[in-house]
Amino acid sequence: MKKAPVLAPATVSEHDGVRYLHLGTPWVQGAMRLRTPARIELEYVQRMMAWTLLRPADAVARGHAVQLGLGAGTITRFCHGVMKMKCTAVEINPTVIGVCRAYFRLPDDGPRLAVRCQDAQRYLEDAPPGSADVLCVDLYDHEAAAPVLDGEDFYRLCARLLADEGVLAVNLFGRDARFERSAARIAAAFAGGSVVSLQPTREGNTVVAAVKHGRVPDRDELVLRAQQIDTRYGLPARKWVRMIRALPLPPTA
Repeated sequence: MKKAPVLAPATVSEHDGVRYLHLGTPWVQGAMRLRTPARIELEYVQRMMAWTLLRPADAVARGHAVQLGLGAGTITRFCHGVMKMKCTAVEINPTVIGVCRAYFRLPDDGPRLAVRCQDAQRYLEDAPPGSADVLCVDLYDHEAAAPVLDGEDFYRLCARLLADEGVLAVNLFGRDARFERSAARIAAAFAGGSVVSLQPTREGNTVVAAVKHGRVPDRDELVLRAQQIDTRYGLPARKWVRMIRALPLPPTA
């Protein structure tokens, strides 16, 4: 029988106008600036939105966006509230969901929002194939040592969840994380598409993004999309274009 994970209670701190989410340690699991709650405060979370560059401009906010790992609810709030997408957030820790609703302005469930208290891998196993257009993965426990789910089978389930032109964004960070190992597993799972990474943040977070089927647009198209994303959503997308590099994919049979 699979051992139940140890779930630390969610706690909250505030400093200089920013509210932070913790899981019983000083490690920051999410943040929200009180005066501008719709804005994405943390740099690595902003970069997780780089998937917007990998979708056509006329389809960037269409479809179903899934978040594995709620954090402070930032990506869910942004995709649901700013981009007006249908969203599903999957979070195993019930205290995180409660704190996000009480302190981080996470809306109640409704026609475009479902927050599920569930193990992320179980959600992927049970969800219909092709049922998401965007998948953001940010899965860390209270120690933040390495991703909680990081195996090749997990990333293959991520690819299975996505529609043919769906996109993935993953935060890779942790004292015990091995970027090359994780990136190779993502590349293997998305061998029929394209995989890119952004430069690491000062804190060491590296975002990897992938397209299930298809290629990353050329630089001119990326610049055009970035200008539109910056103007429409206030995201620093033009900076992301300068950070992107392609990751090699394994040969297909």
